[in-house]
Amino acid sequence: MKTLLFFFAGLLACYGNLQAQDVLKVEKNEPANTGKVEDLHWISGYWKGTGLGGDVDELWLPQMDNSMVGIFRYAMEGELVFSEYMHLIEEKGLLYLKIKHFGRDLVGWEEKEEWTTFKFIKSEGQTAYFSGLTFHRENDQLTIKLLINSKGTTHEESFVYQKTGL
Repeated sequence: MKTLLFFFAGLLACYGNLQAQDVLKVEKNEPANTGKVEDLHWISGYWKGTGLGGDVDELWLPQMDNSMVGIFRYAMEGELVFSEYMHLIEEKGLLYLKIKHFGRDLVGWEEKEEWTTFKFIKSEGQTAYFSGLTFHRENDQLTIKLLINSKGTTHEESFVYQKTGL
């Protein structure tokens, strides 16, 4: 009986971990939810890992003035492919993650006044859900799941990082 209880407890724990990493989505016309940047302080730090079939780095500075700033770098076989400037910001009580992409030549992908924007949905412990993007931290591991739209189809991409020093 004890073995059966441990099996179900383990299964439930595994299911809970899978659920904690789901990527949620809201409709385009739905607003972001209220949130506090300070509640996502656990994202700050230097993270190194893999994603998109290459090597990735992400650096998040601590919160200042209702925002956090970060940079992302993606390299394939030791060569820079693209980078991102990221801004986690509260605007009128609503929380957003705004990203600008730059090619290897530093030419921006978005128009000057435009950002790729992810609307905040909710957070639970060290999991933050934005529309199409989920951050989940467990000890010194950060997993980011992202919905990517390409050629009319959507797939989920995972980025797995370890916290490290500079």
